[in-house]
Order: sequence, then structure tokens, then C-alpha cells
Amino acid sequence: MHKVKKSAAVKLLVASGMILSFSGMTQAAEDTDSVKSKIVMCQGCHGIADYRTAYPVVYHVPKLGGQHAAYLVKALKDYRSGERSHPTMVGIAGTLSDEDIDALAAYYAGN
Repeated sequence: MHKVKKSAAVKLLVASGMILSFSGMTQAAEDTDSVKSKIVMCQGCHGIADYRTAYPVVYHVPKLGGQHAAYLVKALKDYRSGERSHPTMVGIAGTLSDEDIDALAAYYAGN
């Protein structure tokens, strides 16, 4: 009887581990999808080589890839708080959570 309980406990532990493992994989996939959906917002302007925008004034749009993550985090938080005032960036940054900002900064710092 003791062996049966031990075997059932081992099976339960293995099953629990698998469930936790799969839920972690699902969360990672969701996080990746979330970051990808946010990156699309950036690529419309920052993903075009030598792009210049005409709103609110004509200027060269900076490249994000290879920037330092800390710089990107600060810039996005400054746009979100209104400390930086570009209308498009204020609107976009206003939709981002701290986690989104950290993920975008890490992505662009690595590219």
C-alpha cells in the first residue's frame, strides 16, 4: 500500500511540474506576442531607414535599434509623463505599462 501512495505522489508531482512548465511556456509566448504587438507601433516610424516625419515639424526620426535600454526606458517614461512633448510619442507612450516599456527597451537595445 505504501508503494502505491508513493507512486501516486510521484505521478502527481510529475504532472504538476508539467502543468507549471506548460503554463510558463504559454506565458512566455503571450509575453512575446505582447512585445511584438507593441513593436509594430514603433516600426511605423522608427523602422524606416532615414525616415523624416512632417508632424508636428519635419525632423529625422531616430533609430531605436542599438540604443541603450536605460535611455529608451527614460525616454518612453518621459513621453508618458509629458516631460517630453512630441504628440505622437506622448500618445503611444501613454498606452504602455512599465513592463511594456522595459520589454521594448530590452528588445531595441538588443537589435
